[in-house]
Amino acid sequence: MYVNEVLLSENNKNSTSNKLFVIKIGGNVIDNPENLKKFLHDFAAIDGHKILIHGGGKIATEISESMGLVPNLIDGRRITDFETLKVVTMVYAGFINKNIVAQLQSYNCNAIGLTGADGNFIKAKKRPVKTIDYGFVGDLDEAAIEPENLANLLNANFTPVFCAITHDGEGQLLNTNADTIASVLAVALSKLYETTLIYCFEKKGVLRDINNEASLINEINPAEFEKLKQENIIHSGMLPKLENAFAAIACGVKEVIIGKSDDLETFKHYKPFGTRLIENL
Repeated sequence: MYVNEVLLSENNKNSTSNKLFVIKIGGNVIDNPENLKKFLHDFAAIDGHKILIHGGGKIATEISESMGLVPNLIDGRRITDFETLKVVTMVYAGFINKNIVAQLQSYNCNAIGLTGADGNFIKAKKRPVKTIDYGFVGDLDEAAIEPENLANLLNANFTPVFCAITHDGEGQLLNTNADTIASVLAVALSKLYETTLIYCFEKKGVLRDINNEASLINEINPAEFEKLKQENIIHSGMLPKLENAFAAIACGVKEVIIGKSDDLETFKHYKPFGTRLIENL
């Protein structure tokens, strides 16, 4: 059987207590109010435990520029100096996070907005300086999350909504990659739940031709991933996303799905969605 038909089969429809969906949305969804509204409506309709992780989109850059701060990015990664940290914390943990939480409440989803510092849920380590000083950027390892801590929230029927801000346990906030947060959360919680990790962005999934959404690749295992890399079909920003995804699967996550935020509603109807990443069969 294909994709989510196995995960969401008839036998599983009424058994959601041990299932968990960890879902990350990209900045492109956040930047479009209508897309965000539809996504949050569909997210709220998913049965069972779920966690949402979001980044910041363009808003942090726009506010930084309005304050006279020039965003500094190297290879697409934001250098987070102290002034930038102030802005991304205000935007990610403040306006964006609370806007998402408020909209989810309107759909009867009892969301609670969080940073990694809240409840000591996600503890990061400041990225060491090598060739580049990324400033107040946090990296995560296997000790970053205590799953039992988060399980208390989930089992109390709260839906955590995490922004991309963590802490180091010594009073310092850190800007942390939202894709990585989603992956590490999914791995940690896979010890307690049957966990599916979903990355929602602007494309149908992993495409053979980036300009042709009909070229969707339905399923990829590690062997196929290596082949797609060699053929240069998977490269650039999609490469680290899939590397993180397969690392998560190797550490206990049941499956990873990469798909379009507009298509999340298919989950309600137990239909295939996006590109499914699985272990070698």
